[in-house]
Amino acid sequence: MKTLDPIIKEKILEGMVIPAHPLVLTRERQLDEKRQRILTKYYMAAGAGGIAVGVHTTQFEIRDPAFNLYSKVLSLASAEVEKANLNRPFVRVAGVSGPTEQAIAEAKIASGLNYDLALISVNGLQHWSESELLKRAEKIAEEIPVFGFYLQPAVGGKYLSFDFWRNFADIPNVHAIKIAPFNRYQTLDVVRAVCHSSRCDQIALYTGNDDNIVIDLLTRYQIKSNGHHKEKSIVGGLLGHWAVWTKEAVALFDHILKVRDGSEKITMALLEKANQITDANAVFFDAKNNFKGCISGIHEVLRRQGLMENVLCLSPEEKLSPGQKEEIDRIYEDYPDLNDDHFVKEHLSQWTNDI
Repeated sequence: MKTLDPIIKEKILEGMVIPAHPLVLTRERQLDEKRQRILTKYYMAAGAGGIAVGVHTTQFEIRDPAFNLYSKVLSLASAEVEKANLNRPFVRVAGVSGPTEQAIAEAKIASGLNYDLALISVNGLQHWSESELLKRAEKIAEEIPVFGFYLQPAVGGKYLSFDFWRNFADIPNVHAIKIAPFNRYQTLDVVRAVCHSSRCDQIALYTGNDDNIVIDLLTRYQIKSNGHHKEKSIVGGLLGHWAVWTKEAVALFDHILKVRDGSEKITMALLEKANQITDANAVFFDAKNNFKGCISGIHEVLRRQGLMENVLCLSPEEKLSPGQKEEIDRIYEDYPDLNDDHFVKEHLSQWTNDI
């Protein structure tokens, strides 16, 4: 069993910004290795605490035999992290998907490429029982430390009960859970379940609720368990939304940390920014069309910054929705302080020349 490095464990428990890493394609829908590597450099330079690769934002189709990109994409990102030789911990999270045999094979690949944890998705397993999913998680945890993932049904997830998360938290090699049901009630289920586990203090909670990022990060929960009150917070985020404008996301997160430790106060300006970010996410993720253009929306922002050449996905069905591009125009105009275009413009040639 691969165990989690204590330094990485400490950083995960403290909380950090973890962008979900997109996939960069050429106009021929082939992997654009150069821009893929540039994108990894961007996240490191922006101050992110880690990256998540092989996840929904990377496109689940990378596993299809027709493309066979899973190992390649994980390898490119991990190699860039090694090459950077950062003087700080940088967490590598690998998305692991599919039935147990496939998931274990992916976990072994990720472990061999020096990934710290596996983010385990139930994509494609909506028909599995909770008992079957728990057994699968236990098997994966025998190979690599686990980052749980509550994925919303609109993009491949399923409803999971309080009892599921209570039992999931008891798995010894589980170290974090990404809560992304886009639902307040189900988010609370996970927090309560973890607080009822004897491993409560060993598990970090991360928001994947892109519609409620700032509020999630500001909220402290008091949960009564076995006659005692336990405090639990969502300490960081692993987010597709943070795949864009990452430098400003890191700055915002640093400000939230100061609010959480009491050195700064919650202001109306911060709550206003929370709503601005939710508005931006609704556009990038194409919420009004049930998230059909969510990956393409992320690509469009990165394309405008010069980090991508186009918005293409492996599946031709994945594309911008009608009016989505115009809505992104509106977000740029309405909330100019949210983007980090200046940062990308300043460093893009350097990242390119370093390849």
